[in-house]
Amino acid sequence: MAILVTGGLGFVGSHFVWAASRVGREVVVLDDGSAGTDPPMPAGVTTIRGDIGDKALVRDLLRRASVDAIVHFAGKIQVGESVTNPALYLDVNLVRALALLDCAREASVLRMVFSSTAAVYGEPEVVPIVEDAPKRPVNAYGASKLAFEYALEAYGKAYGLKWAALRYFNAAGAQEDGLLREMHEPETHLIPLVIDAALGRRPPLTLFGTDYPTRDGTCERDYIHVSDLVSAHLRAIALLEQGRDVGPLNLGTGRGSTVREVIDAASRILGKPVPFNVGARRAGDPSALVASPARAEQVLGWRAVRSDLPTLIEDALRSRR
Repeated sequence: MAILVTGGLGFVGSHFVWAASRVGREVVVLDDGSAGTDPPMPAGVTTIRGDIGDKALVRDLLRRASVDAIVHFAGKIQVGESVTNPALYLDVNLVRALALLDCAREASVLRMVFSSTAAVYGEPEVVPIVEDAPKRPVNAYGASKLAFEYALEAYGKAYGLKWAALRYFNAAGAQEDGLLREMHEPETHLIPLVIDAALGRRPPLTLFGTDYPTRDGTCERDYIHVSDLVSAHLRAIALLEQGRDVGPLNLGTGRGSTVREVIDAASRILGKPVPFNVGARRAGDPSALVASPARAEQVLGWRAVRSDLPTLIEDALRSRR
């Protein structure tokens, strides 16, 4: 039986496809190509170009590929864009995702692992953040992801869906072998932007605000290595296949790094300064997002093992040489 991976050509999705294939899982990828990336895929992986909201396509794919679980990565992820164009984010991340979920229910595919986000919390009251902290998203990105989590919960109660919503904090890094890299179009993630700015491949970095209530005035985030993320997904699938419920889980390290700390670490590793300019705050950016990973450790028996800042930067750099 196969795992359907939506958004399997994206950053985390492609790393998951390789990890699942290496442990002998049959994988089928559904991706609309909107991210503009075309990473190498393992031998034997079927890639279908299409939209998760295309019910006819999804119904046929679930049947032909004998899918028994879905790992749902596909979606829009840019915080700033979600503030200026919320309609797009509610359409892709909620309306089309609901179409996918309905097709799965009709086909009796009742296992789903969902790529969610720490943005569901908004501006947290307490850091590190636990899963039952108040959910007050401050942008349409977080709101659309949270709404789909509520749909998963409702489908679980009504239809017996077994589900996991893995709330990423800040995905980063790359495979150790450098085969895959972090690439978005446009690129919005800090570590690749820092590396490319230092190497002269991009203009100087912009620091969006230096007056946040953090130790150096720049935003603080919990950076999690993509290999740690995909190992959590594999563990979540295994639990769902045992008929167990997982629900929402934070995937992070429990420690945060500020933007300035990332810049300083990259400068040391690269042996050259990272050029940057200071700009105004960006709409929809909380000051600090740091996970409590305690529930993921308890439920999945999982913890991050490659997510220290030097390893994240060195692996990302290796993939961008």
